[in-house]
Amino acid sequence: MGTKKVLILLVLSMLMVFSMGHDGGEDECLNPFLVDQNIFTKDYIKSLANDTETVKWMTKIRRQIHENPELAYEEFMTSSLVREELDRMGIKYRWPVAKTGVVASIGSGKPPFVALRADMDALPIQELAKWEHKSKVDGKMHACAHDAHTTMLLGAAKILQQLQHNLQGTVVLIFQPAEERGHGAKDMIEEGVLENVEAIFGMHLVHKYPSGVIASRPGEFLAGCGSFKATIRGKGGHAAIPQDTVDPILAASTSVISLQSIVSREADPLESQVVSVAMIQGGSSFNVIPDSATISGTYRAFSKKSFYGLRKRIEEIIRAQAAVHRCTVEIDFDGRENPTLPPTINDAKIYEHAQRVSKMIVGEDNYKIAPSFMGSEDFAVFLEKVPGSFFFLGTKNEKIGAIYPPHNPNFFIDEDVLPIGAAIHATFAYTYLLNSINKCTNTHSSY
Repeated sequence: MGTKKVLILLVLSMLMVFSMGHDGGEDECLNPFLVDQNIFTKDYIKSLANDTETVKWMTKIRRQIHENPELAYEEFMTSSLVREELDRMGIKYRWPVAKTGVVASIGSGKPPFVALRADMDALPIQELAKWEHKSKVDGKMHACAHDAHTTMLLGAAKILQQLQHNLQGTVVLIFQPAEERGHGAKDMIEEGVLENVEAIFGMHLVHKYPSGVIASRPGEFLAGCGSFKATIRGKGGHAAIPQDTVDPILAASTSVISLQSIVSREADPLESQVVSVAMIQGGSSFNVIPDSATISGTYRAFSKKSFYGLRKRIEEIIRAQAAVHRCTVEIDFDGRENPTLPPTINDAKIYEHAQRVSKMIVGEDNYKIAPSFMGSEDFAVFLEKVPGSFFFLGTKNEKIGAIYPPHNPNFFIDEDVLPIGAAIHATFAYTYLLNSINKCTNTHSSY
């Protein structure tokens, strides 16, 4: 380790001693040195993230993952790469978690615990972007930046490991499978990854903001996403003798029409909601009324009240229309292929902390308040269990063709954002532990 790094770590340690020794009153921040320490730490973390060799290392890792995309619960090579890098850094981890996931920890092993999460899975898309490191696997592509998310969390791990003796608690690193399937977070929670965790942070690259711009909002950020599949059963027969049948096609048709009234006539016009029927299946012949018909669709809303209210009304309407037309119905809201994801709602205090950290790294001008988005994220499942916040990191760069939205075969990112993401993850965790252990009651005094 160079002389400069030794001196920096020595200063950090001295600031830590001063902060732990201060006995403040109940109505003040317990640590008068937090301001200096956070600023000092920020500069040091930025220098680590932007170290030439570290940047080359992150770029290499991201490209290696990108060339070898793996779908949900198939992330064996990606998981292996993550474990190899953690081993090189001397970081302990648990594997397998939720089949292919990895959970690592850095720090004292004692409370407080703060978690950072990255997703690892790719999409069943044929990559069309033309560049040296495009996908080597036909029909599979990292078209949602999960390769970059994994890389940024490894970058944060590298930074935090160099600060491990100064961490005032434990950082939990969650490398999650199957985000695109919507089950990864739930499965990891069931295996105890949030045990003792009191806060969590996640980040997603987006094309809507220029490279290096951070965006998020407090409270309701991303919509909850639910699906439904209703199988309406009647009695089939010849279409020329309808009186001898119980027509499920008619019941399905009136259900589709009636569902449109939920948003147009029952929802507050100022509150965004969606109910869409996207599939109708029934019958195989023009002159035969079938025994059954199926309708499937999706519903979305930003508040939990509205989201679960939509589900209730969808069920009531379909059951009522089936009954009117003498049919029976089975409604599935919990399909394994299309699981329900709750709204992504940022905790106010964690959001405020992450916002300040982001501004520390990218500057005031490069932080934006984002609008709410109708997209969904299974990070929301973590947020139902512990307070946390989810942020966007812009990667739009027209000069290199990084202009396409996620899930597009031409999706491309600006790799210059990798050090920014690593630095924000690391700074969030480091300063959260510092402020948590000092129980700062004046949230503004620590930055």
